[in-house]
Amino acid sequence: MSNERQQRAARAEQMRKEREKADRKQRNVISIAIVVVVVALIAIGGWGIKAASDDNKLESKLTTPANVNKDYGIVFNQEAATGTAPAADAAEPVKVLLYEDFLCPGCGALEQTAGPFLQSAVESGEIEIEYRPYSFLLQQSTNEYSQRAWNAAVCVYDKGGAKAFKDYHDLLFANQPEEGTAGPEDPELIDFAQQVGVTGIDTCVNKQTFGRWVEDAREKGQKDGVTGTPTIRIDGKDVSGANNTIASVADIQAAITAAKKS
Repeated sequence: MSNERQQRAARAEQMRKEREKADRKQRNVISIAIVVVVVALIAIGGWGIKAASDDNKLESKLTTPANVNKDYGIVFNQEAATGTAPAADAAEPVKVLLYEDFLCPGCGALEQTAGPFLQSAVESGEIEIEYRPYSFLLQQSTNEYSQRAWNAAVCVYDKGGAKAFKDYHDLLFANQPEEGTAGPEDPELIDFAQQVGVTGIDTCVNKQTFGRWVEDAREKGQKDGVTGTPTIRIDGKDVSGANNTIASVADIQAAITAAKKS
């Protein structure tokens, strides 16, 4: 082989080696890029799973809603109901304490029979109602509706005030599930809030932000002698019908009249 041919062959071999080297380098770069992408996707997926887990993790610390009183009461009065403050010379309204569980059939029955009367009495300034959570029917639904419903109602109160709470309260009873069944899930509770004009409480409902407060309210009710729902307490006395049945409108009106005279 001539010297010139040897040189061309050598150059060809050198070019082949350089191409192979370049190809290996490119493959390495691609491999590294794939690894980086995979690691990034795993990281993003892990973050997404953690974020979803954090979003669904129930709140364990005590968070107190705005404007509740020290006795875990939510006050619904004439100004909240009508938007108008009572006259300066108006008589003090009779305070009606009402302990309820949104799963309780008796509470639902009370709302059907006495709800309009109580609403009218609040609007006229004759009474004010102090609603107190008493979610004791925790085992009577398959999804802890008793607790979740009260938490959602308090979320609405914290964000929207007493009027929104009352509207939500009435809507929950209008859609009350039967004992032993699954009550509305969180998305439906959030939808109910939107129906009464309250938005932005998704996290509060999903994480049960006020769950601990609702539990403490139930314990406070037990200490105050409440054993079941509905419990209506006027002027320090529990009001019920004959033979300890649910109070009628006449029973409640009689207790209100007696409280005015005391």
